[in-house]
Amino acid sequence: MPDFPFPTLTAEEAAEMIPNGATIGFSGFTPAGAAKAIPLALAEKARREHAAGRPFKVGVLTGASTGPSLDGALAEAEAISFRTPYMSNATLRKQINSGQVRFVDMHLSLLPQYVRYGYLGPIHFAVVEAADITPGGGVVLTTSVGVSNTYLRLAEKVLIELNAKHPPALLGMHDIFEPADPPTRQEIPISHPADRIGTPICVVDPKKIAGVVLTDLEDESSPFEPPTEVTERIGQNVADFLVGEMRAGRIPSTFLPLQSGVGNIANAVLGALGRHPEVPDFLMYTEVLQDSVIPLLMSRRCTFASTCSLTLSPQAMRQVTANLDFFRHRIVMRPQEITNHPEVVRRLGIISMNTAIEVDLGGNVNSTHVMGKTMMNGIGGSGDFTRNAYLSIFSCPSTAKGGKISTIVPLCSHMDHSEHSVQVVATEYGVADLRGRDPHERARLIIDKCAHPEYREQLRDYLRMVKEGHEPLSLSLGLAMHRAFLRHGDMRNINWDEFR
Repeated sequence: MPDFPFPTLTAEEAAEMIPNGATIGFSGFTPAGAAKAIPLALAEKARREHAAGRPFKVGVLTGASTGPSLDGALAEAEAISFRTPYMSNATLRKQINSGQVRFVDMHLSLLPQYVRYGYLGPIHFAVVEAADITPGGGVVLTTSVGVSNTYLRLAEKVLIELNAKHPPALLGMHDIFEPADPPTRQEIPISHPADRIGTPICVVDPKKIAGVVLTDLEDESSPFEPPTEVTERIGQNVADFLVGEMRAGRIPSTFLPLQSGVGNIANAVLGALGRHPEVPDFLMYTEVLQDSVIPLLMSRRCTFASTCSLTLSPQAMRQVTANLDFFRHRIVMRPQEITNHPEVVRRLGIISMNTAIEVDLGGNVNSTHVMGKTMMNGIGGSGDFTRNAYLSIFSCPSTAKGGKISTIVPLCSHMDHSEHSVQVVATEYGVADLRGRDPHERARLIIDKCAHPEYREQLRDYLRMVKEGHEPLSLSLGLAMHRAFLRHGDMRNINWDEFR
């Protein structure tokens, strides 16, 4: 039997403790380390309550997106009233865009302090996955930290999912540190990605632990799709650009720590950097480690990685747990408040690499909304890094929907990252270095280097029509390509006069 004084519960018994209207802080940053058994049981409870004619919805706070057993199950049971800060589930996305679920999109580094400041109200329950728990309330987290440490400290009650799939030997892979709030906040003493400044465990008041649910469940992370010709070309373009920056002396010959977003393009960029003979062995200071990083660590191309989450497929995670002595000295997991903290990002000189939905001719980036109003996933941590990076890079394919949509547009339909933060744009056709360029120079460079050939002359036509003014902007024509897609199903061969 487990050696702790806390009640051992079934997931159903734990779910029964949570009332309608509760706000819950769940563990998880991507599906890594996300609670699974209790949210599944909570979804079943919601269905029973709804069938009986009683309301049942809860507010859901996590670290970032989660897996099908959390966001998916609760959304399908129509059990979510409020969600923050980021998500990627298709059912939940539909509910957010229909207005059924209130969603607050925010920079991930801000969420923990928003919780401490009381901006989101009380946290009634923390539901957190653990690899181990001590009688005194010491909690060894599993494959992510996210906001778990803050939820555990501030929640009125705590429920722990003790997951046997993650060994207690994960002890030592986490660095738990929570800054003080103003006016007593001090500097975060990280000057190298491998610096450790906190403790390996979270410590919870034992009196708050309402119960422990024993589980044996793998993370629900899936491997990404194989690279395509487009993603490979984007990756190679970014790698070649960074090598050029080293040759020019604008990046030190020892290189700088990398932050990489989530997805196939991010994997392709890291793969290209790992293969490039002129890229030295490098460090990472990032939110998420994906499968592509594990071979880089094992080959020592990546010498150390600081992260918030091990977003690994079950196969890759088994490789890590089978070699914990190796990885414990090469990976550290931190709270997202520290991983994404602007102070640390600026100090370390991070090269940030994130993906865009669309980029406009001014260098503004939309990373959250389709056609201006349909939420995809959220801003995540991209803004935390972009605004404070040594060098900020955004990548995307030049087109979408089989070429019917250009990702290079006159004006973004929604703006998350402004021209003041975006320094470099890359597509499969090339790289536009926007540093030191005025708005008209940026526009021409983005068209020449990044736009798909089918759209270049059309975008040049736009520039010729808006040649006067500091910004190449027409209030009537700026969104004409979006309007053309909504009206005709294609952005190509636009008749500008139709939208004047």
